[in-house]
Amino acid sequence: MAVPSSVTERERKYEIVPGTGVPRLLGVAGVASQDEPVEQMLDASYYDTQTFRLAKAGITLRRRVGGHDAGWHVKLPVSADERQEIQLPLGGDGHKVPGRLKRLVRAYTLGEKLVPIAHLRTDRFAHRLADGQGRTVATLTDDHVTGEAGGESARLDEWREVELELDPGVEPGLLDEFDRALAKAGLSASPWPSKLRRLIGDRVPAPRRARKKPTAADVVLVSLREHYDQLRRADVGVRLDVADSVHQMRVASRKLRSALRTFGSIVDESATAPVAAELKWLGHELAPARDTEVTQERLGEQLDALPLELVFGPLRQYLTRYFAREEQQGRARAVEALEGKRYRNLLRALDAVLEDPALTAHGRKPAKAALRKPVRKAAKKLRRAEAATRGLEGVELETALHDVRKKAKRARYAADTVKPVYGKKLRAWRKNVKAVQQTLGAHQDTVVGRDVLHHLAVDGHGEGQNTFTFGLLHGQDAAKAAQLRGEFAGEWRRLRKGGRPGWL
Repeated sequence: MAVPSSVTERERKYEIVPGTGVPRLLGVAGVASQDEPVEQMLDASYYDTQTFRLAKAGITLRRRVGGHDAGWHVKLPVSADERQEIQLPLGGDGHKVPGRLKRLVRAYTLGEKLVPIAHLRTDRFAHRLADGQGRTVATLTDDHVTGEAGGESARLDEWREVELELDPGVEPGLLDEFDRALAKAGLSASPWPSKLRRLIGDRVPAPRRARKKPTAADVVLVSLREHYDQLRRADVGVRLDVADSVHQMRVASRKLRSALRTFGSIVDESATAPVAAELKWLGHELAPARDTEVTQERLGEQLDALPLELVFGPLRQYLTRYFAREEQQGRARAVEALEGKRYRNLLRALDAVLEDPALTAHGRKPAKAALRKPVRKAAKKLRRAEAATRGLEGVELETALHDVRKKAKRARYAADTVKPVYGKKLRAWRKNVKAVQQTLGAHQDTVVGRDVLHHLAVDGHGEGQNTFTFGLLHGQDAAKAAQLRGEFAGEWRRLRKGGRPGWL
């Protein structure tokens, strides 16, 4: 079975007046030669749900015949000029989306059926642009397009456009150089992000326009939508086994849950409480995979810092075997969660919250007036959590400090949400909160690290390993924890004394 491949695509599209020739770009961005055009006939069928869920998210799914990259393609937006393209070769039923790609976009389709929505035929004339050493810098294409879309009323259209696509190994900033040269040659930037959107444009609802004077709910919902987009994008990364994607998904789920709880007086908490509970479940399912990543990286750094004479026996081989098992189990658990109905129902619930939110009376008030109280409450909970640590020792203190860390994280997320409203007023306070959070995060790493080292010592002893090194690292972590608690005390004093707005 073919494995999906991934490439990064950086390009811009331009309108060109009929009858106009393709510009010559010699001397622009290091271009020393512009090849004569190579003609390609491209035939592409596009798929989406009947409600255009993929198009709304800026995603295209197509099957294309012709050209050097014929096959099934999923294009995911990264920025205005950049897309990640996931590719599968042609094969199987040409009218049925491969199961691997269906699963890849499941966080967007939410189980709705993928159906053909458009057909595009492109007569492409491609000019290779190369530098003085003959290396490809970019490709300039002159595309003559014929498109047809189905639906309640059929649509036919024809147009011509120019694309400038950078070679993957080229500096992204060269796009601006090419842009200036093409504008000087009379071309104008296309208002459409893709050929498909040009064809079906008005069938996809336009993005919501921000109000000049936003309500509290407007601000909170913008933040929730950003986190939801990050969650779905990370979902794709987890399915492709992309490095750090589990971490990104866990962060997005945590931010969503935190926002729903912190701003429950804006988006009715009684309506969103079940969603917050399911986000907690999702974070729990992702935790083993992420914890393994963190622990393995941290333990590797600790071993690298030790003198060789203090690392006894084939310790690294043992750790490689141990973490390979843990990693496999953690990833299997994460993927199993993403494939289940419970996760799909969570996404549907999040979708419903964002499409038809249950707003309170406070949510309809002006943002500057209504958002102060939720942030104030988050700051108050953080102060109470810190007060609860006083007089504690040992495990009880470690548990209480972990709670301070969680409250600091929620306060920081709250500050991030209201930043468009209060701007610089919260900058210093947020910075101090983040410092507390990071120090206590490092402290929690030592707590988890000691638990893992204890387990490794017991497990390794059973396999005949010399576990002296694990004991040594355990002692180092205990000393590091004490040091970090001292740093936290100083950071807390700075947080309590400085940079806090009066209304907090």
